[in-house]
Amino acid sequence: MLCNSDAPLRGMIFITFSPLLIASVSKLPILAAAAKRQRKLVTTTKAPRPKIENLHPKRDHPKLHVHSSHSTLEKDDKSKWRHQPPAPQESSTGPPRLSLGALAIAFLIHLNHPASSLSLFSPNTIFNSDSAITAKTYCYTSVLTSAGSSREADCFSISPDGRFTKVFHSAEDVLIVGDNDYVNEVGGDNMVVETKAGHVIPGIWDGHGHLIQYGEFLHSVDLFGASSVEMVRERIRGYLKEREREGSDVGSKENWARGVGWDQMVLGEMPSAAMLDSDPALKGKYIMLDRVDVHCTWVSQAILDLIPAESLPEEVPGGEIIREPGMGVFCDNAMDIVTSLWPKPDAERKKTFLKSAMKELHKVGLVGMNDAGVTPTDLKVFDEASRLEDWWTLRVYAMVECGERNVFCPLEADSVRTQHEDGMLTIRSVKLFADGALGSWGSAMIDPYSDKPSTRGSLLVNGSTLESLARSWSNAGYQVNIHAIGDLANRYAIDALEAALKDACDLSDGKTLKDCQKASHRFRIEHSQIIHPTDQARIRDLGLIPSIQPTHATSDMAYAESRLGSERTATEAYRMRSLIHELGVQPVLGSDFPVEPPNPFEGMYAAVTRKNPHTGKGADGGDKGWYTDEALSLEEALAGFTKRVAGGMFTEGKTGVIEEGAFADWVVLDEPLEVLAARDNGEGLRKIKVRETWVGGRKVYDREEEVEKKIVNSGEGGVREDL
Repeated sequence: MLCNSDAPLRGMIFITFSPLLIASVSKLPILAAAAKRQRKLVTTTKAPRPKIENLHPKRDHPKLHVHSSHSTLEKDDKSKWRHQPPAPQESSTGPPRLSLGALAIAFLIHLNHPASSLSLFSPNTIFNSDSAITAKTYCYTSVLTSAGSSREADCFSISPDGRFTKVFHSAEDVLIVGDNDYVNEVGGDNMVVETKAGHVIPGIWDGHGHLIQYGEFLHSVDLFGASSVEMVRERIRGYLKEREREGSDVGSKENWARGVGWDQMVLGEMPSAAMLDSDPALKGKYIMLDRVDVHCTWVSQAILDLIPAESLPEEVPGGEIIREPGMGVFCDNAMDIVTSLWPKPDAERKKTFLKSAMKELHKVGLVGMNDAGVTPTDLKVFDEASRLEDWWTLRVYAMVECGERNVFCPLEADSVRTQHEDGMLTIRSVKLFADGALGSWGSAMIDPYSDKPSTRGSLLVNGSTLESLARSWSNAGYQVNIHAIGDLANRYAIDALEAALKDACDLSDGKTLKDCQKASHRFRIEHSQIIHPTDQARIRDLGLIPSIQPTHATSDMAYAESRLGSERTATEAYRMRSLIHELGVQPVLGSDFPVEPPNPFEGMYAAVTRKNPHTGKGADGGDKGWYTDEALSLEEALAGFTKRVAGGMFTEGKTGVIEEGAFADWVVLDEPLEVLAARDNGEGLRKIKVRETWVGGRKVYDREEEVEKKIVNSGEGGVREDL
């Protein structure tokens, strides 16, 4: 519905009321007094305010007349509009009129939810005008302002720059807008109010993911869940046929076929190049497939042939070349041998990956993510796209990973360091790596693996070098984040970060390293997966931030105890609840996508139930969760994906909450989160489907619109005229 007038509209009232108000003359003295007390809630006449008469003729409500004085507008010498005093009006001899303030308070007394049947305007009514929108107010069925908050709200207003300016409940406030907070260059004020069904929660963040890699995965072979080598071959064949129909040369020397998601524990054997070449459709193709944790890669014979046999070392520091049952798999630092030969995607291809990734992430309610390791070359692509491309709709807090892993590259990092005012891209931290992954026996352990006593895993860098790097990066002004999974790697990471804090912190004023850490540094340990009890206490004392992925616990539970043994598992592994309740630590939560699916509700489910979100089962295939004494409450899980991520990137009060001054990011669900989570005997959380996702006051995903697009594209039911 369009509401226009001959003069610029300087305000608009969006109200719900009952016909009882018109008849309740006896309340006028009370209303007048209330109006006097509530002046601050009512707009003053600063510009022409039109006579509003029966704005919704389709409803059988009494007509409402709102009269105001009219001021005139004229241009000053700078061609901007300024107000002139209102012209004198003749006195009226008719019955006394209610003031706008009294009317507003009257409506307040009888206010119902904006979507109620007594509303003047039906849900989803949108008011607009020919001039540019300068501010908006949205009302939903309910609004959860932050994890654990008891503040009641169902409406909020947002500013033109995409921030919340007001958060309130319609039963306690007058929904009057157009208060001249935002004036366009021609003096017009255009506030839009929209009522919508649905239940709002704060915008969700993933505390640890990989954006380009996820986008590449969306354009690659999906090997997750493949239970045999033949299933892997089948998926690759299907992928190649599909790409060939599109005219792609994928699988060639210039354009390798890529995939991710295989796991030798699920396949039942360690793969090899020969297993790919045994299929005539794959023989001679250039194929590179990353393990589920992206810490190993499996390549075809065509790629092996690019590597001179004499150049393959017997041992790789911090890595391993798997030689049994045959060549073809390279892990951790040994992966560099292969990736150095890979014809990497160009900048435009990477933008395609980024665009695809953002679109998919919005579907599951993500408004932002911490990108855990991006090269300076790729960060230049990020910066350009975030400034110039309208599809850049995801907030990204990126960690610099030097082109060569675990080195100090301040010039390259400084060249891309940035913090956009609109919060869409921040680069102020770095990523270092201490060890590999548990699944490939690459996590660095204090004691040998229980199921492979010959090894204690791999350190990707020695302890003294890690400490030197942490100190150098901290002194250069960067937040330091260290990948550490095994208990030895976590110990070295804590040593390194403690040394960096001692370098950087002035404790002469009586403050502790923990105080300094919280105020200025926010050093993090990415994964924090297996931590010796002694080192858990050190994390508490230093205030270090564990960055944890709950679905890693539920993905690893099938073999974690065989790797670690029962005692080490019970006292060190996959800690969550004890970190919060016993140590007072507030972990950041994420998924590590594409290693795990990015759906944060699946992550919350894993945190709350300690069960696999894909199957709803525990480690033994039953209904009991795995080490449930480490399970979080729903409130703690939501906080981990919202407020705690904000704490890990210095954005408290700006992200992960719905409050005045924060970025206007929110997610809409069909029912309240706690109701959905409790459904199906507690299984509902993993089945949640997001209704809408908004970033900076801009809708970036709408489930109903996506369904309509699918109908149009499939030809079902014809094309709707209003699409």
